[in-house]
Amino acid sequence: MNYSNEDKAEFSIETHSTRETFVIMNFVFNAPLILISILGNALVLAAIIRTSVIRSTTMIMLSSLAASDLLVGLVAQPCYLASLLITGTLATSMSVMVGFSVCGVTLWTTTAISMDRFLALHYHMRYATLVTEARVKHSLLMIWFINVSLSGLYLWKERNYKLTIAIMTAICLIVSTCSYILIYRVVRRHKQQIYTQQQVVQSVAMETATERVHIIRMKKSAMTTFVFYIFLILCYIPMYILLTLHGISFIDWTLQWGSISILVFMNSAINPFLYCWRLRELRAAVVKTLRQMVLCKQTDES
Repeated sequence: MNYSNEDKAEFSIETHSTRETFVIMNFVFNAPLILISILGNALVLAAIIRTSVIRSTTMIMLSSLAASDLLVGLVAQPCYLASLLITGTLATSMSVMVGFSVCGVTLWTTTAISMDRFLALHYHMRYATLVTEARVKHSLLMIWFINVSLSGLYLWKERNYKLTIAIMTAICLIVSTCSYILIYRVVRRHKQQIYTQQQVVQSVAMETATERVHIIRMKKSAMTTFVFYIFLILCYIPMYILLTLHGISFIDWTLQWGSISILVFMNSAINPFLYCWRLRELRAAVVKTLRQMVLCKQTDES
């Protein structure tokens, strides 16, 4: 079918109009998310650093999660918005590489936290010797190194890179899901054991009570990380589907990716609120840090 010059001009105008709408919508949604991600995650990091009492292996992993989410707001989202305005492969490459690197750290760290909660329940007597601060730090460094290094694959072949990211995303989601299924089974088994001890041996009531308190504490901690996992699933599953489709097809998913990226970036903005909602100690530390910052500002102004 042959198109006249008028048809081609009209099609070009419609395409340009669609592109402008796409860019405007991305700026409207991403601008507040950038602000929330930066302020929220910076405050969480400051609270963990300034409050030594709450530091633990779990909090170290949580600080890595907050750091990656902070970089999403500081670097990944601005690079993505810049790639919408600047036409060129360099801007697009920087946006994809930085975005997938920091979002990959978020995904991997959340998976590591789910595995940590399983170990805390299943090996609660040996947990302190299995999960040490040094091992946690080394694991987090490895997570950051792998995700940053993997971004170089994008420069070699984009489709292979996105397909690799899709496979790794699927692995992380499967591992997290299996961890929470195992956590549920461990909690249920421990409840049955405690009930049996109460029925059979009355003399170990104190030990049973101690065990019950431990299980309740670990169950609450596992439930907290499960909430993080649910929000992660909701934000990352659409990205996984689109990455898989891009890896196995030759279709341009530019417009669809713009909508999906907002969901992924939204996860980094939501996480600080989830931390403060589910973690009482961290919430108190954040409030204390915020008050100290306000007092310091008022003192400087005086």
